[in-house]
Amino acid sequence: MTASNDPIKFAYWVPNVSGGLVISKIEQRTGWDIDYNRRLAQIAEQSGFDYALSQIRFTAGYGAEFQHEPVAFSHALLAATTKLKVIAALLPGPWNPAVAAKQIATISQLTEGRVAVNIVSGWFRGEFTAIGEPWLDHDERYRRSEEFIRALRGIWTQDNFTFRGDFYRFSDYTLKPKPAHPLPEIFQGGSSRAARDMAARVSDWYFTNGNSVAEIKKQVDDIRAKARANDHSVKIGVNAFAIARDSEAEARAVLDEIIVKADPEAVNAFGHEVKNAGKASPEGQGNWAQSSFEDLVQYNDGFKTNLIGTPEQIAERIVALKEVGVDLVLLGFLHFQEEVEYFGRRVIPLVRALETKTAAHAEAAE
Repeated sequence: MTASNDPIKFAYWVPNVSGGLVISKIEQRTGWDIDYNRRLAQIAEQSGFDYALSQIRFTAGYGAEFQHEPVAFSHALLAATTKLKVIAALLPGPWNPAVAAKQIATISQLTEGRVAVNIVSGWFRGEFTAIGEPWLDHDERYRRSEEFIRALRGIWTQDNFTFRGDFYRFSDYTLKPKPAHPLPEIFQGGSSRAARDMAARVSDWYFTNGNSVAEIKKQVDDIRAKARANDHSVKIGVNAFAIARDSEAEARAVLDEIIVKADPEAVNAFGHEVKNAGKASPEGQGNWAQSSFEDLVQYNDGFKTNLIGTPEQIAERIVALKEVGVDLVLLGFLHFQEEVEYFGRRVIPLVRALETKTAAHAEAAE
């Protein structure tokens, strides 16, 4: 796997859901309100972040008592910034692709093309039940998501769009205005066979849960090989929870405190829900199949990526991820505003310096 010549990109999870990014009773100086998030978006933009990802949650659970809707929230963050791209999560089922296409096209027009979407196939059965949405089998959820993506892209690029799927149908539909150029990027997540195969066919970006460099390389190689066979290309984003401190001991102490103060009941309930969702896949696997209790304290296995230590250690690990084909790191933090600023000031410049050094060595070796 050859690393991209482009600089690795950085994104952060938007805390538009209460409770922060860890299921722990540790102090988290992070707010879910709009004032906190507007300021955070501005800090992130100034600190070298490329993207922000707004979360989708319809019901309370696992510490997330309050949840702002992601499309409206993303637009508010875009209005407060000038360069940052904001990725709005969409959940097929509650969203119809015609409504989503129109929403996102309008926001794209109003923000000079800075909006993207993340198509979430769904893992929380109780959420679907609570809002009266049918709960499909695992691979059926991904089939629906693929049709949703094909419909979005068709509406955004074609006039008189006609589509005949099992879940969505369109007849001579023309959307005007269409999104600004470039078209909104389409992200998706998942680790199951169905998720990876869908990415290799239709998605611009694939998000995977946190993991070791070796395990991430296996996923990257698999997806890229399948994408090439489909005459498609897909970029890879990896989830990570960053704990950057002046010393490794200080960073590790923070991690230990997060785990010690974890909410066992909430972590175990979350683990039960997501592992059941994964077991429903034909291969009996999913995003959280190999996740321990400690891993599950961070929703998307962010501790596994091991961006925990000094700025120098973290920068080296990020470049190692890039070397196996990762294009973007999606970051969570304990205290978002202050830690995003620290990460931008102390870590990103080291990453850029290492990228330059690595590129120079590669050029000299040719």
